[in-house]
Amino acid sequence: MRYAIEDPASESAAALACLVRPTASMTAATPEVRALAVWGVILDGIGKIGSTTESRRRNALHAAFRLGRVRWRSTLDDRFTQLKSLPRVFGDPPPTTTTPMHKAWRRAVSDKLSPCLARNLALLAHDGEAWRPYVEIARASAEAEEPTRSPCRRAPSSGAQPVYLERLLVAVEMRRRTVYRRLTVRDVVACEDGVDRYRAHASTGWTGDLAPIPVKAIFGCRVGTSPGVRPGDPHVVNLLFPKPLGDGERHEFISLACDDDLEEERHWINVDVDHHGIAPGVVDGEGRVTGGLSISVTFDDCVPEACWWYAEQTEYERLVRPPAGDRHLLEIRSGVVEHTFLAPCQPREGYGIAFRWPRS
Repeated sequence: MRYAIEDPASESAAALACLVRPTASMTAATPEVRALAVWGVILDGIGKIGSTTESRRRNALHAAFRLGRVRWRSTLDDRFTQLKSLPRVFGDPPPTTTTPMHKAWRRAVSDKLSPCLARNLALLAHDGEAWRPYVEIARASAEAEEPTRSPCRRAPSSGAQPVYLERLLVAVEMRRRTVYRRLTVRDVVACEDGVDRYRAHASTGWTGDLAPIPVKAIFGCRVGTSPGVRPGDPHVVNLLFPKPLGDGERHEFISLACDDDLEEERHWINVDVDHHGIAPGVVDGEGRVTGGLSISVTFDDCVPEACWWYAEQTEYERLVRPPAGDRHLLEIRSGVVEHTFLAPCQPREGYGIAFRWPRS
């Protein structure tokens, strides 16, 4: 919703217009506060539907919107499956399918939640001050949520790696115009039981196709491989943990990717978020990155003429140099460029540092 408010021409804005348009009455509020207001209206409507101990509809809404101190799974059907553990609500013995949950979800939205939202949004559309209680409802709900829950606005894909990264440090050493070494420090939180590995990627941008780069284990893991999806595909490199992680358990590990082919010209250092997301960037008083994604690139005597950071852009967009004075432009100091991403990194997106080489 915040993105829809920030970019009225986006697809998100078109899809969420009926929810975010009424917040135009909040003339002095930031996009974040306007989004919180809408979220508070939704939460207020859900709170008026039954109870969590008896109501099928309310529990279905909690699962759909990922509310409460529950580590909800990624897909709607998987979250509805979790509701089978509520025998007083969905019957004892529990149902064998999620059909009752889907029925409760549809009825809750059509009969209860939608009319309530339409009524409240219409009343508040012309009164900027009336939004304040709903902003507080949203903030109070966020404070009550589980501390380790991902703050990402986007749900991961069904095949996403079942981990959330509290910290991801990427240190790249360049040789001429390509990557020589890429050291990666990861602090992960398991999003389900039995997580025993992390699928490693070390893809960077260049003018040809992506290719695998050998990966070595440095700390807290060992390297294992598995066959590719199709015959002839390269093997998948896995960083195996000393023991499987339980749901919510943390683990730190370090890997090193090396590339002996120094002929390919690279145009960016990219982090592909193929998991449940990355926490917001946090830098302590001594300049150390204690949370979130941070990328640093060290160049040799071949230095780009410009560097900039990008987030959630296509491969074409990330190669477009920002204009002079743009906040995305980065300064190269003593052959090093670095950036810490302060906002959460969303699942199914790419984040990184791009550069333009001199023509000569």
